[in-house]
Order: sequence, then C-alpha cells, then structure tokens
Amino acid sequence: MYRYHNANALGNAVNDCVVRAISIAERKTWDETYIELSEIARIEGILLDDVNFVENYLDKRYKRQCHYAKTVGEFAEECDEGTYLVTMEGHITVVVDGTVYDTFDCTDRRMWCAWKVK
Repeated sequence: MYRYHNANALGNAVNDCVVRAISIAERKTWDETYIELSEIARIEGILLDDVNFVENYLDKRYKRQCHYAKTVGEFAEECDEGTYLVTMEGHITVVVDGTVYDTFDCTDRRMWCAWKVK
C-alpha cells in the first residue's frame, strides 16, 4: 500500500528522498537527518544522495537484504511489520508496517535492496 507523505521540513517537492526516507525510518526530523547526513558526507567527500554514500551509510547501521526480482509494492505486502529502507534505481523510500511512505507512488518500481531498521 502507498501513502503520500512529505517529510521535507518546508513541504518542498525536491530531490531529497534520502533525507525524507531516512528521517521517517529513524524517527528523526528532516532537519536533524539532513544535518547528520550532510556532515558525514562532507567528511567522506561525497554527496549525500550518491548511491555509494547511501548504501555505505545503511550497511554500517542495518542488515542488507537484496530482492532484485520484486517490486517495492510486492516487498511492502510481505513486510506487514517493521520499518525498512528500500532502494531502487535513482530512489530510496521507506516501508513501515507494509505501507510505502513517499511523495509519489513507487510501488511498481523494481527494488534493489532493503535494510530493516526496526
């Protein structure tokens, strides 16, 4: 299931999916998450929306599960309990108790990997 949610502090519709998804998953504000990720990215000399940054950040905190044959929606249906960060080409989203929270419906997109947060 998909539910519209924009965690952006100002409600802006911008390319901030990394910050939005991680803030929801980790139950932090958008501002807190942006500041934390920006500082880590600055220290590492990489942009915070680079796939290598995102995957390294998540791998250091959570266990990776890859599901290349599933769509985000299929994965969400199977995960009716728990919080997961889910990557796909050019995007990251969050699934909480079987619901995808995002600014657009990405449930039909082929997922790459998921990290269980809770």
